[in-house]
Amino acid sequence: MLKKLGFTSMLVLTAAIWGFAFVAQVIAAQSDGIGNFTFNGIRFLLGALSLIPVMLVFERKGYADRQKVSSTFVYGAVTGVILFAAATLQQFGAEFTNSSGKSGFITCLYTVLVPVISFLLFRKKTGANVWIAAVVSLAGLYMLCMVSEKFTFGKGEWLLFAGALMWSAHILVIDRWSQNISPLLFSFAQFVTCGLLSIISAFIFEDVNLAGIWEVRYPILYGGLMSVGVAYTLQVVGQRHADPTVAAIVLSCESLFSAIGGLLILNEDLGTFGYVGCAVMFAGVIISQIDVASFKKLFTARKRTDTNNTEAKL
Repeated sequence: MLKKLGFTSMLVLTAAIWGFAFVAQVIAAQSDGIGNFTFNGIRFLLGALSLIPVMLVFERKGYADRQKVSSTFVYGAVTGVILFAAATLQQFGAEFTNSSGKSGFITCLYTVLVPVISFLLFRKKTGANVWIAAVVSLAGLYMLCMVSEKFTFGKGEWLLFAGALMWSAHILVIDRWSQNISPLLFSFAQFVTCGLLSIISAFIFEDVNLAGIWEVRYPILYGGLMSVGVAYTLQVVGQRHADPTVAAIVLSCESLFSAIGGLLILNEDLGTFGYVGCAVMFAGVIISQIDVASFKKLFTARKRTDTNNTEAKL
């Protein structure tokens, strides 16, 4: 029991690190010394480097299979292009909304969008809970975007929502290619691809200078080392011994931590409607992760046990 609690605690810490990463993104986005492409490029390349020792510990033996390594790199590079699009939209969305909490909660819509898109595109069976979660999340999003009792869904919100769609595509692609790959090597490949595309874009569209990079060194270090290296390692270890549904719910708490981080560090005030909207959206995320089939099986098993006990007494 204590061992299982320990692994769950790792996932909680992972969600907290990812949630507070939105604070780092907002700080970097509001800096005049560094552009969004530069920030993403450096942090993803730094994150890729931080994965090397983790890869050597957890996957070293699997690198003898050259065919597997080759396909992992190819799939990782292709997925890295999608990651680049998702991360870019998210970073620019964080700049325009200037809100860690709003960025975290709108981004977290991917947990609801993934099963909905799976049904619409691939006709994959989806439970009623997902459609309920979608409605609940949209209601929460509406309240989150209420300012002075007026609904405002501007450029930043649209960018974050588009980013959530790209994160959904990112997850769906990984799901289709996850059978015969080395997970950490795959992540390394996609982080390198995303980082290089961001750096190339930075030199084309931005003024890259060392002084500006040094100015936001702490958000960069946090976004690269903590959000990628440390958090990803904790996720890999924690998910090995945690129930998948519990793990998904715990990791979705990153949106909650993004709001907490925005309040504590950036002094954000989302307003009454905003915080109620956050709570409603979080409820939608939880609902989307509920395994209705498991509950039915559990209920049926308990009912059968009760019937057998009653018959035994008679």
